[in-house]
Amino acid sequence: MKYLITGAAGFIGFHLSKRLLEQGNSVVGIDNLNEYYDVNLKKARLSRLKGDPEFTFYKLDLVDRKGIEKLFSENEFDSVVNLAAQAGVRYSLTNPHAYIDSNIVGFLNILEGCRGGGIKHLVFASSSSVYGANTKMPFSVHHNADHPLSLYAVTKKTNELMAHSYSSLYKLPCTGLRFFTVYGPLGRPDMALFLFTRAILENRPIDMFNQGKMKRDFTYIDDIIEGLVRVIGKIPAPVTTWNSDNPDSATSYAPYRIYNIGNNNPIELMKFVEVLEDCLGKKAEKNLLPMQPGDVPGSYADVDDLVKNIGFKPSIPIEKGIGEFVEWYLDYYEKT
Repeated sequence: MKYLITGAAGFIGFHLSKRLLEQGNSVVGIDNLNEYYDVNLKKARLSRLKGDPEFTFYKLDLVDRKGIEKLFSENEFDSVVNLAAQAGVRYSLTNPHAYIDSNIVGFLNILEGCRGGGIKHLVFASSSSVYGANTKMPFSVHHNADHPLSLYAVTKKTNELMAHSYSSLYKLPCTGLRFFTVYGPLGRPDMALFLFTRAILENRPIDMFNQGKMKRDFTYIDDIIEGLVRVIGKIPAPVTTWNSDNPDSATSYAPYRIYNIGNNNPIELMKFVEVLEDCLGKKAEKNLLPMQPGDVPGSYADVDDLVKNIGFKPSIPIEKGIGEFVEWYLDYYEKT
């Protein structure tokens, strides 16, 4: 099988590319290698992939319409996994245009490429952020999700709607995955685990918003990748019983599905930090701060549909996941 992975130098994109290559597939990866965070980390990820003869990399931005058209015209992909995006809730408060460019204009270019390219399945990254002002937990894909709290969340919800329109109009099979707080080795430096680890080791205080009472459904990267690989192989079919008088947003008369991928086990941030302290053998100095604009106090994934249709439920505990992250972090930064 031949796959196109966008955001291949990113956290999830790298790990997915690695897994698909290990399974004997051919992978074409694209990434614009922007400077939202340390480009050297992105290059380090790519260096682990470039030794495989079945991996091809192009430095390419999703907003480069001609470049994306050329990519699809010169390749015959079986499936496409769109993981490239401008990430981060807080960054969207100060750099809104970057999110429209990458997450909406860029995604349209991918949809157009898929429409004309005979793609069997488009899998794309959505986010738990789409649940916004919702307070009923666990968050279900069947709940209304129309009250976003950040422009980042708006762009992810928009991706879901755009994909549905292409599923409906052109019978393009699309599956969107709402990721819940992904962490693990080679992770993003703007995420809490990375920031906390660096600060603790450098004897700097860590900022804990909502007085450390934030709850997140922390999901280890290996669980995310296992779920992704299984979803890629499960091409959605139209739901013949879908009722337009009582429409379900997670399914459709078109070949379209939405799933949550989360650990189904929300952890308070204070507990998360305690496990990190144990792994580092060092206590953190904590700054307890109020909630930040755009943040949500908690996230908790209902994964019943994932279990029922895909046969998978994330299960890796934070003790194992944080331990593996710390082991990687200490080794990586000791060498660099």
